[in-house]
Amino acid sequence: MKPYKVDETDERILEILNNNAKSDYEDIAKQVGVPTEKVKKSVKKLESDRIILGYHTNINWQRIRLNEVKALIEVKVIPERKVGFDSVAESIYRFPEVTTVYLLSGGYDLLVQVEGENLREVALFVSEKLATIQGVQSTVSHFLLKKYKDDGVILVDQPDSKRLPVS
Repeated sequence: MKPYKVDETDERILEILNNNAKSDYEDIAKQVGVPTEKVKKSVKKLESDRIILGYHTNINWQRIRLNEVKALIEVKVIPERKVGFDSVAESIYRFPEVTTVYLLSGGYDLLVQVEGENLREVALFVSEKLATIQGVQSTVSHFLLKKYKDDGVILVDQPDSKRLPVS
């Protein structure tokens, strides 16, 4: 993957959208200090160049989908000649149950996040689909019990501080 160069304005636009995907072109233009048309053109180019891949909303799903099961699975892989881990990673990330795949350093090669409607569904995915992929040596599953913070956003209600404000 070759590096992608952005100027200061484009980097600031990306930061604004990363913090609030609902920011419109006019708001961004005011914050950056450039014409709205320049922001619109920059965003369209960043989208077509696959720097902006989509727009994200943080939702606290654990308050809505009470029975949903998420698991983090460490996967040990035998890398393939000339493609390394990429081929096995692709075989894994193509499954609809898989939401995230990372290449790691350390004792395991890949970290895979899987979602299912129940524990049995996730367990069957691991045993019947993931573990049977050529190149997968072993897996270790960790089931998520509770999320406290996700993608920089605190998910749990925080009590008001009992400390007096400092002035």
